[in-house]
Amino acid sequence: MTPAPCQPPRLHTRRDFLKLVGAGTAGLGVASRSRGEAAPGSRPNIVLVMADDMGFSDIGCYGGEINTPNLNKLAGNGLRFTQLYNTARCCPTRASLLTGLYSHQAGVGHMVSDSGFDGYRGDLSKSCVTIAEALKPAGYGTYMCGKWHVTKFTKPEGPQENWPCQRGFDHYFGTLVGAGSYWTPNALYRDNRPVTDFPKGFYYTDAISDNAAAFIQQHHQSAPAKPLFLYVAYTCSHWPLHAPKEDVARYRGKYLKGWDALRAERHARQLEMGLVDRRWDLTPSDTGATAWDEVDAAKKDNMDLRMAVYAAQIDRMDQGLGRIVAALQQTARLDNTLFLFLADNGGCAEGGPWGFERKENGAIGEDSSFASYGLSWANASNTPFRLYKHWVHEGGISSPLVVHWPARVKARGELRSQPGHVIDLMATCVDVAEAKYPAEYSGSKITPLEGKSLVPAFDNQPLDRDALYWEHEGNKAVRRGKWKLVLKHGGEWELYDLEADRTELHDLAADQPELVKELSGRWDAWAKRCGVQPWPVKGGKQ
Repeated sequence: MTPAPCQPPRLHTRRDFLKLVGAGTAGLGVASRSRGEAAPGSRPNIVLVMADDMGFSDIGCYGGEINTPNLNKLAGNGLRFTQLYNTARCCPTRASLLTGLYSHQAGVGHMVSDSGFDGYRGDLSKSCVTIAEALKPAGYGTYMCGKWHVTKFTKPEGPQENWPCQRGFDHYFGTLVGAGSYWTPNALYRDNRPVTDFPKGFYYTDAISDNAAAFIQQHHQSAPAKPLFLYVAYTCSHWPLHAPKEDVARYRGKYLKGWDALRAERHARQLEMGLVDRRWDLTPSDTGATAWDEVDAAKKDNMDLRMAVYAAQIDRMDQGLGRIVAALQQTARLDNTLFLFLADNGGCAEGGPWGFERKENGAIGEDSSFASYGLSWANASNTPFRLYKHWVHEGGISSPLVVHWPARVKARGELRSQPGHVIDLMATCVDVAEAKYPAEYSGSKITPLEGKSLVPAFDNQPLDRDALYWEHEGNKAVRRGKWKLVLKHGGEWELYDLEADRTELHDLAADQPELVKELSGRWDAWAKRCGVQPWPVKGGKQ
């Protein structure tokens, strides 16, 4: 039987939010317990936050200069993973994160269009469950704010069986599509009803944050003893470059130093933090990027503006995370909340070295504009790694992962180097929630879970794992232990020892032909098992 759609609550506005939690700045200390808070050792609340198109080095606690004090404090009071992987693209990562399966198994092997094969339907499969569907039977309230992007049906009159409320969430506020205006977003819904009126000052990142905080408050008011699962999927920092002017102004001029200097500065901070190994050579500036010293003054000013808006988008997201944390504090839930923050893929090179811009539109950053920041800045975002979103070299698939859970994780400010993947987040949530991953759901047989719980790594124990796999647009990779075999579509297999060379600059494939054969054979077997098709995908049954 299909779960009943949720009923829409009233619209949460900024004014509503301020009434609920007050206008003060969020702190990150452990709140004292009040009536209704779960005691230490009981099942935690879970807040899972994902940024969009954000590079490995952009936030402060991963070497960036962008002002992210709330994330920095969460990391300082918790853990940072140095080897957490996504799938290199928005739709597949979201499908894997939500289901604990490889994206092809979940029906979203590429984007949200139907290519005629089960792994490429552009719609979540009936043979998978979402985290919300797994946790709700265990007594969790389930909520989502932000970008869904795992269904091809986004119109109110169309099929809704793969919308958030039909896939386990009690309440939802967000966009079903992948990208669009931050000021007037398309396909914005409250539960199953479209939202078309945008009050003065509406900014989508703020709306995601404020509705998430309001969900926490309303859940606590209605069910103070019940744990909650909240999935917050920002569109920040995906193009188009849109940000409030006051935030942009704080960064304007700071990037006139250029992308070459920015990469060097970020790399130096990463080395100091211990996030990267001194044995790994910093990748050279991408061959598509012009040396900053050779860029003329007018172009430098334009590129400074692009990066300033990009930074402002991330800054604004962090401000909103502070309000979410404030809601957890004021409901006395923060101490026993597993808070996870990551990104869906690496920095985005779409638009080439200078980014794209629709010339007929207004100034970059405003609602009438539509622009990206381009390959040259994305190269800096992904410091110190190679390549970008779309590709499965480290620059495309490496994500920050901040973990904060004071009641359970006693380490403060430590790093964890165990390799993990977005498929592990379902397993982690099921583990800490003491839930059961089902063999059947709503009359359908469910594909067995692929991911592993990250909880042992919280205690710095190894994860029991054989290998990890990737495929996106014909780009392929397998990682087993320290070895990674990777192929850029149209090229040959490359082999890297990631302990000695995670920046993938020293290809050992010619020296280790037997290892290449073994790992490529493993990849072939995985691809067959998971329904991966040759790229470009064509010829399937509609």
